[in-house]
Amino acid sequence: MASKSKNKGSGFERDIAKYLSDLYNESFTRVITSGAYIGGKNTVRKNTLSENQIRSHKGDIVPPDDWTHFNCECKNYKSFPFHKLLSTDKIADLESFIDQTMEVADDGDVNIIFMKFDYIGRYVAFQLPHDFKCKRFVDYESKKWGTWRMTSLEDFFDLNLDSFEKACKKA
Repeated sequence: MASKSKNKGSGFERDIAKYLSDLYNESFTRVITSGAYIGGKNTVRKNTLSENQIRSHKGDIVPPDDWTHFNCECKNYKSFPFHKLLSTDKIADLESFIDQTMEVADDGDVNIIFMKFDYIGRYVAFQLPHDFKCKRFVDYESKKWGTWRMTSLEDFFDLNLDSFEKACKKA
């Protein structure tokens, strides 16, 4: 039987897949293995898989076939140290989220992390230099992966519904 935290994470992945499916009127589904099949130590598997096989095991959400540059992770945690975003301290959890996203990333991908924190809200972090619009945001400098911008999930899609889709579908 899966742990409580695994079930919590899987549930959030399903919620995000449904959210994106409803927004774009296309099918987004949860990756059964949540990216573990080609993530981490299994990255070498990418050498023997087709492009479609890689996309169907990358990150936490399988996008529609023409979303060739979509790469995401979904994280559902009890809390988050928002105060550290305003300091020079690195945030271990956020660094881990970014590392997991980037270990399966390909050149040209739109790398995005969907996050939910209990009793706080839902957020996204996306890798710059993507120039998505934001009402309110905080930039975070990752140790290895450059600058990431964090904003509310709802604000992000209110402002970037079409531009996000276009960036994920680019040729």
